[in-house]
Amino acid sequence: MTHTDFDTIELSDVSVDDFINSKLVVYNDDHNTFEWVIECFCKYLKHGSEQAEQCAMLIHTKGKCEVKTGSKSDLKPFKEALVDAGLSAVIE
Repeated sequence: MTHTDFDTIELSDVSVDDFINSKLVVYNDDHNTFEWVIECFCKYLKHGSEQAEQCAMLIHTKGKCEVKTGSKSDLKPFKEALVDAGLSAVIE
């Protein structure tokens, strides 16, 4: 096999963000209920109820919680869904 037998990937097709692990972080706020936050984590992040409850408690007590990790491009739809649901979520 020669090097010409391999597919060539253009550098413009690959983002550095696709190789860096990022974090989806949700911050505490004064207007969302525990029930709503838990429901959003179960619905959008596919967390089990126990995991969602633990994350909600950490957000309440620590002010924030890392709820998912991955590349920025993978996390973006999750962040957008949580923000659209009224949660304070960012990718770090």
